[in-house]
Amino acid sequence: MFESLTQRLSGTIERLRGRGRLTEENIRESLREVRIALLEADVALPVVQALIERIKVRAVGQEVLKSLTPGQALIKVVRDELTTVMGSTASDLNLATTPPAVILMAGLQGAGKTTTVGKLAKHLKERRKKKVMVVSADVYRPAAIEQLKTLAEQVGVQFFPSSAEQKPEAIVRAAIADAKKSYVDVLLVDTAGRTSIDDAMMAEIKALHAAVDPVETLFVVDSMTGQDAAVTARHFSEALPLTGVVLTKTDGDARGGAALSVRYVTGRPIKFIGVGEKPDGLDVFHPDRIASRILDMGDVLSLVEQVEQQVDQDKARKLAEKVAKGKRFDLNDMREQLEQMQNMGGLSGLMDKLPGVGQIPDHVKNQVTGKEVPRLIAIINSMTLKERRNPALLNGSRRKRIAAGAGVTPADVNKLMKQYQQMEKMMGKLGRGGMKGMLRGMRGMMGGRGGMPFG
Repeated sequence: MFESLTQRLSGTIERLRGRGRLTEENIRESLREVRIALLEADVALPVVQALIERIKVRAVGQEVLKSLTPGQALIKVVRDELTTVMGSTASDLNLATTPPAVILMAGLQGAGKTTTVGKLAKHLKERRKKKVMVVSADVYRPAAIEQLKTLAEQVGVQFFPSSAEQKPEAIVRAAIADAKKSYVDVLLVDTAGRTSIDDAMMAEIKALHAAVDPVETLFVVDSMTGQDAAVTARHFSEALPLTGVVLTKTDGDARGGAALSVRYVTGRPIKFIGVGEKPDGLDVFHPDRIASRILDMGDVLSLVEQVEQQVDQDKARKLAEKVAKGKRFDLNDMREQLEQMQNMGGLSGLMDKLPGVGQIPDHVKNQVTGKEVPRLIAIINSMTLKERRNPALLNGSRRKRIAAGAGVTPADVNKLMKQYQQMEKMMGKLGRGGMKGMLRGMRGMMGGRGGMPFG
């Protein structure tokens, strides 16, 4: 998300950063560039106008022009205002009610409601330690009911059965009664979607809302629809007392206009953003972190949280102990590290959270296709156990055999071995207590060749 916006803004920001002095004229020129970048990112026009006006008022005042580092002060103003327009701080779910806390999910057909219900169920179960039940009130699509049942099994939460012959209100009332008996903390309700906003749809969801009185009513919207996402959200917020928005398919949205428009247009906070199809692809929406990502400052806090949640801590501890004892880092260890990286979304999943990615040339970024890490794992899997434990055995003929087994070229095997040697050196330095040495090694891997790692 935000690739095109980040690329446009990062050039403007970089020019400002080193300026010892700013004038009203070059601030106006910079804001023109920011305005064009926002419009190209499909941000709603009223949002762009309000944002630019707020930045201008602060930029030509004491705060920036009188600053010792005006370029950096202007960047801070832009980041602050981007954060404000998206809602300032993360907005939590309100679960402070007599259980079960009912969360109603609304939205158009195809927005990803059912998938989002599964993701939110997993989030509440694992991160909030809640006992969760899900139910489908989509009586028009039996396939949606089956899909939710499958998702509930995948993420390990309770599923309340329903059928196309039932009325949505009756389904949800029965689910609430069952949730009370089962001491469920949160009941997630999936509702029917339509291909467009119509009176019948709105009447039905209003009746359902009145019947179940949910503690949260979340509007699920496809971020790739850009400005339309904000317009649809406004229509829903006029019909229903929405408490928040979930933006889906943000990994396919290079512009990010929806994220910058929805809060301003609806007055409702974005609570979560959905990434990919996997059940763990749901992140809490942090406006301040997103603003930093837009300005190419990275999102290291989210990256740290991701590592804490998705890296197998037990395996990490065992590897640390092994290295500390001076034992050799082998190809089995490297495969484990690669698998952990793949669980975190691979290279592409990590890249957008790193500072300075906007400055990397397109031809280099385009090398990251998502296939890099699986290809390296496949090469290691083509080796025998003996070869993985003792990489020194890998002569030319063995490398040729491994390449054929993995469906790659011997040159790819040679690249992997170079990367392994660099990782082994880093682990050796870490084992000797040299964290600075390890960081130097990482810098060498990432930027030493002017290309992407694992290329």
